Amino acid sequence: MASNDKRPVIGVALGGGVARGMAHVGVLRELEKNGIPIDLIAGTSAGALAGACYATGMSPDEIEKLACTMSWSDLGRVTVSRLGFYNSERTETFLKKVLPVSRFEHTRVPLGIVATDLQAGKMVVFTEGDIPLAVRASCAIPCYFIPVMVNGRMMVDGGVVGHLPASVARGMGADIVIAVDVNSEGRPIAPPTNIFTIMSQSLSIMGRSSVTYLYQDADVVVSPRVGAFAPDDLSKAPELIKAGEEAARRTMPAIKKLLMRDKPSFFKRLFAKSVDERRVRMLDR
Repeated sequence: MASNDKRPVIGVALGGGVARGMAHVGVLRELEKNGIPIDLIAGTSAGALAGACYATGMSPDEIEKLACTMSWSDLGRVTVSRLGFYNSERTETFLKKVLPVSRFEHTRVPLGIVATDLQAGKMVVFTEGDIPLAVRASCAIPCYFIPVMVNGRMMVDGGVVGHLPASVARGMGADIVIAVDVNSEGRPIAPPTNIFTIMSQSLSIMGRSSVTYLYQDADVVVSPRVGAFAPDDLSKAPELIKAGEEAARRTMPAIKKLLMRDKPSFFKRLFAKSVDERRVRMLDR
């Protein structure tokens, strides 16, 4: 882990948001510009895609170039199935071509990718194995994309169990969690014109309704102002990335203040871990 024993471990939690997730690129760029270390990344859905690109070694500039040229045809194809309208195998193929490495074990910082086990109704966090497959599962919006089979389990979009993976970053060992929520604005968009925008907007609304729970493990939340952008409009990548940069700049004083905190003592970390474990056990009941 790329951390210093004399400072806290910094984790970044990148939330889901479909096209709005391109704002993550701008946030990552501003963190780098300001010398904010990123020791680990947790990502859900669009955040899983952006996080995978960064954790495997791509620079924000390289990710921006990819975002500005990516199309929906790179990520899926229309299919005839009772389980969805789009087959997302192309997402896996696309990522295998563009990512510097394709295994969790080879990333430059630890990476956690969140998906939903549709059969068990629980969160799944991928931290080992094949990254493109994990990202594909995390981005499989239910009803639109066909669920993804992983080790015999049916996986769908991580946003179903929570669009902001702050708790995952905390569980991976972060002392300080910087969360990026691209669904924080409740501004209305134009009436959805297809099932994709209906489903993605529905996930966004679900996320905002549980925001208090999702925020509790975040030390600071970066909230790009992207509510006016349609969730399926990939052509707005430059504007979305700029919105991420602006949001990170607004939040930077709070982030730098957090970095002045001492690294928690062993006993404090042990107590925090025991509290987290109790919370997990309570949620499982």
